[in-house]
Amino acid sequence: MKLDVIQQTLTQQPRVWLITGVAGFIGSNLLQRLLSLGQAVTGLDNFSTGHRHNLEAVRQIVGEEAWSRFTLIEGDIRDLATCQQVVSGVHYVLHQAALGSVPRSIEDPIRTHESNINGFLNMLVACRDAGVARFVYAASSSTYGDHPGLPKVEDRIGKPLSPYAVTKYVNELYAEVFARTYGLQSVGLRYFNVFGPRQDPDGAYAAVIPKWFGSLLRNQPVYINGDGETSRDFCFIDNVVQMNILAATADDNDAVNQVYNVAVGDRTSLNQLFASIRDQVAAVYPDKQAQEPVYRDFRAGDVRHSQADIGKARALLGYEPTHVLQAGLVVAADYYLRVMGPNA
Repeated sequence: MKLDVIQQTLTQQPRVWLITGVAGFIGSNLLQRLLSLGQAVTGLDNFSTGHRHNLEAVRQIVGEEAWSRFTLIEGDIRDLATCQQVVSGVHYVLHQAALGSVPRSIEDPIRTHESNINGFLNMLVACRDAGVARFVYAASSSTYGDHPGLPKVEDRIGKPLSPYAVTKYVNELYAEVFARTYGLQSVGLRYFNVFGPRQDPDGAYAAVIPKWFGSLLRNQPVYINGDGETSRDFCFIDNVVQMNILAATADDNDAVNQVYNVAVGDRTSLNQLFASIRDQVAAVYPDKQAQEPVYRDFRAGDVRHSQADIGKARALLGYEPTHVLQAGLVVAADYYLRVMGPNA
């Protein structure tokens, strides 16, 4: 696998990385991998959605020697001076900081705009002025909007269905303009329903997989929006980490200043997903096998079906998913059972 070669090279030639949103689910997993590869990492977070316990978990996993190569700066991407401070001396930026969630953006479009567009522009300006080698940013599958085609191909999108989708599409436009106007190299990664350890099961905007694990383990109802036949391309966190590293280190000019799908190229309905999660929990707590979901209205702003074409990522970056949904759920189940089970 191409990633293995790149990781070996990185351990021999360490670089300085910046992860924005470092205390979040994706950011903390990126931090864990980079520190384990001997890299120096600066992390930025305002802890509006990230958690200090995610960072402490990474510290416990990687050990004190690796942890000594990490510098945390508490700050906000909406402040340009902070962005300029954190990019100083950095080779690669992995920009994960954003205010996620379609429903949250519908309820509070102004705050979503401030974080996801104003903050993004601040980071672009700071990276341009600091001469950062590569800016890799979290894009979103929500950009496909109402385009009905499956699988989703990068150059065919529809109209956005939420303020969040608008902000993520504007990110792509800004990155393209900065590449053409200022020569700032960037790569956008359209994440498809990422899941895995350290994803928060709590809060009004929790993603479906951690929320359902949490509900089952806490003897709470599991709610499905709609009839359960809505489908998604669920992508395990290790696949996302792989894509970020590949995107940051790609030496093929054709691979840069592009946008890529980050997924596995498969599609699973919510009904199928619930059954799989219930099976994982019931393997330890057999009484959970009898639990049924509670169906309610469809959610505003949601697309009906989503599935990625990952051919472009395979061809230009050498991406190859290591975990399909079921393999990822095994790892996720082990995590949630350990931290949320009755004996936790």
